[in-house]
Amino acid sequence: KGNEVRVNSFYQIKEYDSFISDKEIAGYKTLPESIFQQLEDFILTNRSKDTDALELMGLSAKKGIGKVITAKNYVGIITLNDGTTIEILPKIYSASMDDNFGARTKRVLLDMLRTLRKMPFKSLQNSCVNIEKMNIFEIFIRMFVNEVFFIVKRGLKCSYEAIAENTTFFKGKILFSKQVKLNCFHKERNYVEYDAFTANRPENKLLKATLIYLCKRTTSSKNRSDIKSLLSVFSNVEASTDYKGDFAKYISDRNMKDYNTALMWCRVFLSGKSFTSFAGSEIALALLFPMETLFENYVAAVLRKKLSGSGFTVSVQDKTYHLFDEPGKKFLMKPDIVVRRKSDGVSFVLDTKWKILDAGKVNYGITQADMYQMFAYQKKYGAERVILLYPETEKISLEDNIEFRSDDDVVVRVQFIDLFNVTNSIAEVIQQFDVIAV
Repeated sequence: KGNEVRVNSFYQIKEYDSFISDKEIAGYKTLPESIFQQLEDFILTNRSKDTDALELMGLSAKKGIGKVITAKNYVGIITLNDGTTIEILPKIYSASMDDNFGARTKRVLLDMLRTLRKMPFKSLQNSCVNIEKMNIFEIFIRMFVNEVFFIVKRGLKCSYEAIAENTTFFKGKILFSKQVKLNCFHKERNYVEYDAFTANRPENKLLKATLIYLCKRTTSSKNRSDIKSLLSVFSNVEASTDYKGDFAKYISDRNMKDYNTALMWCRVFLSGKSFTSFAGSEIALALLFPMETLFENYVAAVLRKKLSGSGFTVSVQDKTYHLFDEPGKKFLMKPDIVVRRKSDGVSFVLDTKWKILDAGKVNYGITQADMYQMFAYQKKYGAERVILLYPETEKISLEDNIEFRSDDDVVVRVQFIDLFNVTNSIAEVIQQFDVIAV
C-alpha cells in the first residue's frame, strides 16, 4: 500500500470566511465533524506559538450555530494525514466579478508567492498548469515535478561513495580488522572498501524521499503518473531518512545550480517550510503565508520593477534610522518601502497594510498606531510624502481623496492597490513622486 492514493476531500475557503460542523447554514462552509475537530486541534496547538503576531484562524461559538472556525490572516494549504486538503485563498475585491473569479484570485496569489525570497516559487508559471482544476497543493507538486524532470533531462549528479562490503571478489583495499573478524573461516571472501561512482548522494536521496511523499498524497492523475515515472529513474538511489543531515551535506555551487529550486521545494514539502513551522498531530503539511507579508513583498517587487533604470532607488525594510540616537541608537525604524530620488536624495516613505478600509468607520478604520508610525517616518526621514497603501475595496469610493495634513507640514496620503491590475495601481503611486519632482 506504500504508494496507494486514497480518494481525498477538498475544501476551499477565503479570508474571513468561516467553517462550521455538520450543518448547512447560509454564509458558512460546512466540514464533517472529524475534520472540523482536527482543524480545531491544529488551531489550539499553534495558538500559543509566535505567528508573526497574527492569529492563524479564529475559533469562536455562536448561538444556534455552535463552534465556528474563521480564516484570518494566513492563506495557503493545510493537508491532513487522511489526505484531506483545505485551501485558503486571499479575499480580494474586484469591480468585475465573473465565473473565472476564483482562478483569477489564485493567479494573484501565485504572483505574490513568486516575489518571496529564498523560496522556490519563482518557478511558478500560471500558464503551465490548469489553475481552474488544480488546488494550490497540486500546483506546488506540479512545479516540483517539473523541476525534477529538468534535472533528470540533464542527468542526475553522481559522486564517488565509499562502499564497504563482504564480497567474493577483491576491489579497492581490504579492511583487515573486519577481514579477521568475519572471514577467518571463509577464505574465499574479502571484506573490502572501494569507491563507486553513484547517484546515491544526499541531494538525490532528498529528491526521491520527496517524490515518494508526494506520490502518496497527490490526487492528480497527471502528477501521480509523472512521479511514478520519475521514481523509476531513482531506482538505484536510496530515499533519505535523515532530512536534516542530508540538507546539511548539500553545498550550493555552480555545479549544483540545476538542483537549487528542486531542493527548496524539498524543504517545503519535507519540512513544511513556509513562513512559520506549524504543529499538529493530524496535520501532514501546513504551508501558510501571512497576507501582510505577501502584500508587502508583492507591492515592493512591482514598484522596484517599474522604477528600474529610472531616477529613483527603492529600499525595502529600510534600516537607515532609529527613533532615538541617545544613549546609543534605540528602536530601529523599518518602513516597508523607501523610495529616494537620485538627483537630490528626496525620500518618499510607503507602508503597506493588508486591511479592508471602510468609509463607514471612524477614520476609515485606519488605526491611530499606524498614523503615529507614519508621522514618525516623515519626521525622521524628512520625507516629501508618506503614503499608506491598502488593498482596493468596494467600501470606499476611489474618487475619495484621502489625505491627512498636520500644521507642521506632515502629509499622509492613502492609496489603494487593485491586485487584479497592480501595475496600473503602482503607476498611480509613482505619479506622486513625479508630480512633486516637477
